[in-house]
Amino acid sequence: MRAISKFVLCVAAASGVVLSARPVRAQEYQTRVVASGLARPVGIALRGSGTIYFTLVPTPGVAGGANSVNRLSLGSGAITLLHQGEPEPTNIVVGRDGALYWTCKSAGVILRQTEDGTTTRLLVGLRQPSGIGLDRLDNVYFTEVPSPGVPGSAGGTNAVKLFDGVNTLTLHEGDPEPTDVVVDKEGTAYWTCKSAGVILKRTPAGQVSVLLRGLSQPVGIALDHRDEVLYFTEVPTPGVPASRGGRNQVSAFNLVTGARSVVDFGDPEPTDVAVARNGKLYWTCTSAGVIVEASPVRGR
Repeated sequence: MRAISKFVLCVAAASGVVLSARPVRAQEYQTRVVASGLARPVGIALRGSGTIYFTLVPTPGVAGGANSVNRLSLGSGAITLLHQGEPEPTNIVVGRDGALYWTCKSAGVILRQTEDGTTTRLLVGLRQPSGIGLDRLDNVYFTEVPSPGVPGSAGGTNAVKLFDGVNTLTLHEGDPEPTDVVVDKEGTAYWTCKSAGVILKRTPAGQVSVLLRGLSQPVGIALDHRDEVLYFTEVPTPGVPASRGGRNQVSAFNLVTGARSVVDFGDPEPTDVAVARNGKLYWTCTSAGVIVEASPVRGR
């Protein structure tokens, strides 16, 4: 893959309303594939800058099948199978102690695996859990999407929730499709709402607002380690590369300056995204069966 030209949209972060769009020089990235031949990679998470965790879902909804959770060492390129057989391991995060947490959508559970490989069910009886994120205390934020595309006003029961280790609390409900969620160190949560085309923000005080609107099917979401830049994917044409008219892209939104830029345009299905401490960005491309790395080009 090659580095592509970028553009920046100047936006108002508080309201999420695009004020103006102008072509200016933005950060450029050089992309490369770091893993290929994968069977429908979906969720992705990073530990430091050298280890990637990802889920494969070749048989969604089928228990005992080939769906799995895996580890990729960027240094050696080696892929290690960590867990297999869940019906739909979807999104995944890494805790401060190295434990993995992932949602299993069709089974309605969240699982946790410690570094010694012990896997347990952290939460059960959930309704199509999808996104998952952790705060600095490893409290678990997650989304449930039992009625995708249906807002609360029309009977939808989708929600964003928090598990503090003892209790499960509802933080927000009524969005038509809260897809994936990320949380900063202070407990501010951001999530994509795919069918509504927005990214929402919830402060620790409970105030919910639209951060960005007018997006095209936003899916994955991630924060850099400084909690300054929000990365997200848009997948309006899943499975269709740019060469055939696809409009999928990976973008960055600077929470400090309000600048929005395109990291990459044209992958057939950039599903989930994660960012390393060294600033490199990674995403799963589900239909292409690859994991892509985007490195900032220095000195431009």
